[in-house]
Amino acid sequence: MPEVAALQKEAMDMLKKTSRTFYIPITFLEPKLKKAVASAYLCMRAIDEIEDHEALELQEKQRLLLATSKMLTKEFDTKEYEKLVAPYKDILPAVSLRLGDWLAICPADLVGKVKESTSEMAEGMAKWVEKNWQVKTKEDLDEYTYYVAGLVGVMLSDLWEWSAGIKTNRDDAIAYGRGLQAVNILRNKDEDSERGVQFFPEGWTRQDMFEYAEGNLAKADDYIKSINRKSIVLFCKLPLALAHKTLKALKSGKEKMTRAEVEATVEEVQAEV
Repeated sequence: MPEVAALQKEAMDMLKKTSRTFYIPITFLEPKLKKAVASAYLCMRAIDEIEDHEALELQEKQRLLLATSKMLTKEFDTKEYEKLVAPYKDILPAVSLRLGDWLAICPADLVGKVKESTSEMAEGMAKWVEKNWQVKTKEDLDEYTYYVAGLVGVMLSDLWEWSAGIKTNRDDAIAYGRGLQAVNILRNKDEDSERGVQFFPEGWTRQDMFEYAEGNLAKADDYIKSINRKSIVLFCKLPLALAHKTLKALKSGKEKMTRAEVEATVEEVQAEV
């Protein structure tokens, strides 16, 4: 395994390639917290790429996700994981193949929390792979968005408490992640429909999903108000500001924000905090 310092640089490079939205706010965090959050993001991105992979059969996805979830409940064996994904090394992206490396950059006293949250997410994703992502009720939607996003809010809140003694409301933390995911669902509705995926509960209109997103984003605004550490507020506020503005763009008939609008939002958030 590469030296930790080199790994940390590779992790940040990977983060920049896989998500500019989260790369920027992660750089605002203090060093130890930055390593933990970067590790968590890449671990969760690793399993997300398995869940979303177009070339994998549903049964393969479920098997890989459940096996990974189980490995994360004990001392992680990188060689065992590499053996698990070896048959798919030509089709899985590097972020998925290198799960062991992403865990290696996490501070030792925080890696347990990252493993626990990633394990729960992988198990939840496997459940929804089995259902072929067919959301039928609001309860289904709440469950799905909890596993893929609300869970991230809970994990981050645990890290905030560890690093700064900041206590947040758990429901608001879940709503923070859930609101961001609801915006993604709205933005990707046509693409999801083309691949046979249904995240809108039966009978729901686009307006219903807008209201669902807005309700969760309002709780996310309350979540941020409970945080008093500038670096953490910056981290949380940027994705939330982008979600609010994306929702506004979607309501006005646009597909997404322009790059110029994204860059302007980054500057606005930094000026506000």
